This record gives sequence, C-alpha cells and structure tokens, in this order.
Amino acid sequence: MDLPLFLRGLAIGFAIAAPVGPIGLLCIRRAVAGGFAQGFAAGLGAAAADGLYGAVAAFGLTAVSAFLLAQQGWLRLAGGGALIWLGLRIAWKKPPGQSGQAPAAAQGPRLWPAFAQTFALTLANPATVLSFLAVFAGLGLGAVPSAPGAGQVVAGVFLGSALWWLILAGASAAARHQFKPATLRWINRLAGLGIAGFGLAAAASYFYL
Repeated sequence: MDLPLFLRGLAIGFAIAAPVGPIGLLCIRRAVAGGFAQGFAAGLGAAAADGLYGAVAAFGLTAVSAFLLAQQGWLRLAGGGALIWLGLRIAWKKPPGQSGQAPAAAQGPRLWPAFAQTFALTLANPATVLSFLAVFAGLGLGAVPSAPGAGQVVAGVFLGSALWWLILAGASAAARHQFKPATLRWINRLAGLGIAGFGLAAAASYFYL
C-alpha cells in the first residue's frame, strides 16, 4: 500500500467532514436523542457519500463531475427544500418519552433510516465534489494515475470522514444523559432551525448560480 496516498486521503476526508453544517447538526441531534449508534450511523451515511464524491475526484470521472455540476442548481433547490422540511420537523418534535412517545431505547436502533437520510442529503449537495476537486488539486493529487492508488485515496477519504463522525457522535452521546427534558427540547429547536437555515441558504443559492 502507498501509505502517503492513503494518509492524504484520510486527511482530506477528515478535513471536509469536520466543518459544522446541517449533517453535523443531524449527527449531534441523533446521538443526543437516540444514542451513539444512531449518531454514528448518520455520520457513516455522510462518510459513504464523501467516499463516492472522493472516487469521482480520484478516478478522474470528468463526465460524472460535469453532469453533477450541470445539475447543481436543481439539486441545491431540492436538497435545500428537504433540509427546510426536515429542520422544521425536528424543531417541533418532542424528545422521546414525552407525549406518549416511547423512550429511545424502546424505539429500536433505527440505524438504517439515519444512514440513508444523511447519505441522500450529502449526495444532494454537488458542491461537495467541487471541494474534493479543489483539495485534490491543492495537494497535487489530481486524478490519481493508477486504480490501486485511487482506491487507497478513496478508502482514506471514507475512513477519515468516518473518524470525524465517530468523534462527534461519541462526544454527543456521552453528554446526552446530562440533559434534562427541557434542554432536549431546546436542542431539538436549535438544531432544527439551524438545519432549516442551511436549507434556506442552499435553496436561495439556486437563484445566484
């Protein structure tokens, strides 16, 4: 294995995942409401999408990136609308155990919906592929000339992104038992409004492309 390539992919995945955005808020909210497994599953959905976009950049799939960029206006509009709807839904949702809801432990793990939700939302933001292309160019990677080398970079991107979500979900889940029901309601509201705000910004960007 070409370790430098793998390590560079690891750094790229971690750096692109780390900035706080709507997916980060979703991960925190799921970890606080449902525990570490739900939060990490949500993060892995984003990591899988990062891995796909990393593959587009590493393998030099110009046709795919050109298509995504050509459709980015509609994708931003649709993704922004989904974030607005999801954010408002979260903002007014009561924490588990209130108003007849079963406690989180009794609701089942709900890992697949958490994964699928963030996977779809991350894919709906084609600007992510621009971030990968820019970072790859800045590190002198471009399209990695060999398939094994590109595969190592993509594996590094996925694992680097997953490492960030592991840290974030773990920290959020560790603090969840310190929150009172009233605090959880405010976490829902703030996270939901934050997600809706990101969605509004994404949808508004459609008119400035």
